[in-house]
Amino acid sequence: MWKKWPRKRRCEDIFFDYDKYTLKPEAKATLEMNAKALKNQTSAPITIEGHCDERGTEDYNMALGEKRAKAAMDYLVSLGVSASRFTIISYGESRPFEPGHSEAAWAKNRRAHFAAK
Repeated sequence: MWKKWPRKRRCEDIFFDYDKYTLKPEAKATLEMNAKALKNQTSAPITIEGHCDERGTEDYNMALGEKRAKAAMDYLVSLGVSASRFTIISYGESRPFEPGHSEAAWAKNRRAHFAAK
């Protein structure tokens, strides 16, 4: 499980721009580090959670969260991590990391989060 991994080998979250699911260069760099960690832990199944900020309808944010999780998974697969290790899920806006109602809070909520199954 992630909790037993050294911090430097844990998968880190990636973040998205408002209303987007395209990977920014810094997100790709983070995913490249995540891929190295995942290749070293070949048996660990992973759930990629897609999250959104509170703006937009619930249905829209659920779909956007799924696209964000899938974009992260697709990039990891392109880096050689087996697709069979992943499950994706969208939480839309229902599980904010930052409870505030500002651009700073919203930016932290637009993310893909990696969790051990």
